[in-house]
Amino acid sequence: MPINSFLNYITLEKKYSAHTVKAYKNDLNTFRLFCLKEYDNQPITTINYPQIRNWIVSLVNVNVSNSTINRKISSLKSFYKFLQKTKEIDQNPLAKHKALKVSKRVQVPFSEKEINDVLNYLGEEADFESLRNKLIVELFYSTGIRRSELINIKISDIDFANETVKVLGKRNKERYIPLLKSVQETLALYIEAREEINMNQSYLFLTKKGKIIYDTLVYRVINNYFSRVSSKVKKSPHIIRHSFATHLLSEGADLNSVKELLGHSSLASTQIYTHSSLGKLKKIYNQAHPRSRKN
Repeated sequence: MPINSFLNYITLEKKYSAHTVKAYKNDLNTFRLFCLKEYDNQPITTINYPQIRNWIVSLVNVNVSNSTINRKISSLKSFYKFLQKTKEIDQNPLAKHKALKVSKRVQVPFSEKEINDVLNYLGEEADFESLRNKLIVELFYSTGIRRSELINIKISDIDFANETVKVLGKRNKERYIPLLKSVQETLALYIEAREEINMNQSYLFLTKKGKIIYDTLVYRVINNYFSRVSSKVKKSPHIIRHSFATHLLSEGADLNSVKELLGHSSLASTQIYTHSSLGKLKKIYNQAHPRSRKN
């Protein structure tokens, strides 16, 4: 079945996370069921763009958000690209599709105080889980890595001599990120405690049972600890990534450097974080500009 072949491809060759593969599977199965109902189980390989448009309209009619629809169409588009690659179809029916407009929501980053409060709280305990959770927060905030990137870090990716960590990002792109001294200290303590849990596992972050950590566990760690110090609605690993970028830019970091640290392929992706640092920029501007001092 083409869908199963595609899922195997993104799992084994693209090495997508289990969470991402599950999302692709759900999106494609939703479309397959639509085809089964509306087009008498017509093979997905023969579906055309007008038929896909009908699916989009059906999703809109049941109040599925534009961002969710865009994700589903992106999954379908990737699937058809795979079918092109395997020569099962000649043309991608979604090649010229334009994504639905989505209103941009401003994500509020954590303040430095909120992050320090969490780290201070975690610093009070020295058991395996507390050390692991502290390291998770420190790595997120000091490197800006994605949740999937953190989960896939291996012990061999840590280079204490050069004070860096190797991260495998989107499209299997590797990048090296500097490690702060404080992070290295937590790393050393965690690795020592980790050896009592499992010395054979190659991945850095483990559960207390010695298994590799998973998406929902990482989210739960961040949400639980930041709920104690922050009243913000959204508390997730991505908000820490957002905080990392915002705080660097607020302190005058070069946009291109932040882009490289985040693993973005274009500056456009990094520029979404600049709005959060505009407040401090305006303050500096008003203090420094000659005309401002005359008013």
